[in-house]
Amino acid sequence: MSNIRKVAELAGVSVATVSRTLKSPDIVSPATRDKVLKAVEAAGYRPNRMAVQFRSRRTHNLAVLVPTVANTFFARVISGIEQAAQQRGYGVLLCNTQGREEVETQYAGMVAARQADGVIQLRAFNPFPGDAVTPGQALPMVNACEVLDEAPCSTIQLDNRAAARELTEHLISLGHRHITMIQGPRRSPLTRERVAGYRDALEAAGIRFDASMLYGGDFTLASGYRAAGELLAAPVLPTAIFCENDEMAIGAIRRIREAGLLVPDDISIAGFDDIAFASFSEPPLTTIAQPADTFGRRAADMLIDLLEYPATPVRHETLPHRLVVRDSTAPCAWRPE
Repeated sequence: MSNIRKVAELAGVSVATVSRTLKSPDIVSPATRDKVLKAVEAAGYRPNRMAVQFRSRRTHNLAVLVPTVANTFFARVISGIEQAAQQRGYGVLLCNTQGREEVETQYAGMVAARQADGVIQLRAFNPFPGDAVTPGQALPMVNACEVLDEAPCSTIQLDNRAAARELTEHLISLGHRHITMIQGPRRSPLTRERVAGYRDALEAAGIRFDASMLYGGDFTLASGYRAAGELLAAPVLPTAIFCENDEMAIGAIRRIREAGLLVPDDISIAGFDDIAFASFSEPPLTTIAQPADTFGRRAADMLIDLLEYPATPVRHETLPHRLVVRDSTAPCAWRPE
């Protein structure tokens, strides 16, 4: 394994400068820091993490609070976090919280216990108690994906309302006017914003919004399957279904096909996220693509920037989305009676 002298040679700086950069990167110039970090990567150098922690009182660990590791979208976000963290010399502590506030609060306590330097929260909940941070000190957290209203920290999210509006407009452009929605959890800001975008598109097209067209789900395959069974039992079938994520859409397709109906000939179905399975479902799924890996990388970089440069201002970023049209949606071939 290469040593610190090799890093210094590659970077064209002294051994002391390399050591100072790795221990206290905020006290060296950005140009020097970039040279040293590139040399560290090129040399394959790995400093003694325990020694660095002892001297700096920092762990170089990020705690990632994820509602469920079983969700395919979150798996991609986590991958992005790990890539960015590793590139900057940080480890990742994955905390599977099942969306339970008491568990999230317990994991956030790892910062006070010096087991982690900061938290990436992937759900709309602040796990830090009010007295956890010194007044005037930034909250050591980045909130990504599902974001708190008026979040007290940096955030990174999608414009879910605009994305849902665009997807609904696509269905309307195909002639669909009887469009149901399978929602996520009712308390989720994602659900609120996606329902709002769906409603915006309907009302702009002169289609009356009907709350009875909303069916409950929880972003799982099973809930999409179950909700599809409920809407198939309704007096009037929809011609199209907008599912708030791809997993529910894939579950709904399964239930609709079991009922002897065809997708999209009888009912068009669209999802949200563009997970890997979306293009391999039968039929391939029309969806909204959001950059899950970028969510993870940006969240990690934002948190590390804050940890290394405490004066970094709070930032709120919105990532772009993209409508991906595949074979699960088609022109409306019939009208409900």
